Amino acid sequence: MRKSWLTIAALCMGLFVLASAASAHVTVRPGEVKQGAYEVCTVRVPSETEGTETIAVKVAIPDGVNVTRFEPKPGWTYELERGADDAVTAVTWKAEGAGLSITEFTEFRMSGRVADDAEELVWKAYQSYADGSVAEWVGAPNTDADKPASLTTVLPGTGGDAHGHDTGIQQPAAEAQADNEGSGLPLILAIAALAIAVLSLAIALFRSKR
Repeated sequence: MRKSWLTIAALCMGLFVLASAASAHVTVRPGEVKQGAYEVCTVRVPSETEGTETIAVKVAIPDGVNVTRFEPKPGWTYELERGADDAVTAVTWKAEGAGLSITEFTEFRMSGRVADDAEELVWKAYQSYADGSVAEWVGAPNTDADKPASLTTVLPGTGGDAHGHDTGIQQPAAEAQADNEGSGLPLILAIAALAIAVLSLAIALFRSKR
């Protein structure tokens, strides 16, 4: 009986670790946009390496979107890379201070227009740490890749107003709600798994003493 409870506790702790890892990816939101739409995209960066800090994040801009504006971020600077047509091809945010510890995350915002013929946006990211290591989030999206790139699905349609003005300053309420719910699910699972693991371990210890 004792071994059974210890096995359950171990499985619950494993679930806790997996749930925590699932929330540790560099992601770009929203998850869906429309062709021709002006959008504000949010890059969410959690730090996940023990004993060091995230000091820089580079995001390659997909061909299907023309990003032109970047929101200033206190404590961070940014550098742009441009192609032959002067379009932004990548942006790198760099920490002015110590950077992000393993218990921290931050978000960066940028805006631009989705191409009329875009089909999907694959955001490749490169996360640099103070110890010199780099986590490359470039794997195939929605797969079992160790470090998948973030994917934004592009739907048919035309965004912006009749004059082509930027109307993407805020996410739609439904999109924002879905984003918040999606980002909180791994944390809820992690907390539930940890609670079950602690309870199982307590019961196992109590039974062993008897």
